[in-house]
Amino acid sequence: MHDYLTETKMLDYSNENIKQLIRERKWSDMAEFERLKAIYTFVRDEILFGYNVDDSVPASRVLRDGYGQCNTKGTLFMALLRACDIPCRVHGFTIDKKLQKGAMTGIVYRNAPQNVFHSWVEVYFENRWYELEAFILDMGYLKKLQAKYSECTGAFCGFGVAVKDFKNPVIDFDRNNTYIQSEGINQDFGVYDSPDELLKEHHQEMSRVKAFLYRNWGRHMMNRNVRKIRGK
Repeated sequence: MHDYLTETKMLDYSNENIKQLIRERKWSDMAEFERLKAIYTFVRDEILFGYNVDDSVPASRVLRDGYGQCNTKGTLFMALLRACDIPCRVHGFTIDKKLQKGAMTGIVYRNAPQNVFHSWVEVYFENRWYELEAFILDMGYLKKLQAKYSECTGAFCGFGVAVKDFKNPVIDFDRNNTYIQSEGINQDFGVYDSPDELLKEHHQEMSRVKAFLYRNWGRHMMNRNVRKIRGK
């Protein structure tokens, strides 16, 4: 399990802000199951759904931003888990961009890559691996989205969601896998020890111009759309 507990450039859990958070929440004093659930719930609900400047930002930057998406919230989740002696790894994918429609709109959506880089976190607990993805969307955002589309009683795809049962997605961890975007997956890259290793081989494919426009304009438009759903 050593490789699944190692600190990396992106999983920078010796950062003082991360260590202070762990002390304040007293996660290290909890039994392992409660510790895992508490960290999962923190990342899901207290780190809001939103779009950071880049997938490669370290965990400490995600914590400072206070928001993130699948890849960046996953980085923070992994750093907190490893800091609290819970082994974890990352599983890389791509998802169809239609999953982001609504968060992405207009020219941003039209010019987005068809295949969007995605990942979830796999946690080793009680001698098995659990696939945890539903930390991506905070409950406040998801509830507002469910209220906006209250007529949807089955599958839903858009606004960062791709599930079979929109009203009752499996998002709480209780010794089970959790998913919120898994129905949009169209390519599987396999598992990696860390996000650093994953990004060495796979990343979001786009031109330098499009990458610049995303960092400096597109993601701000997307974050504005997410705030509209929240009513803020």
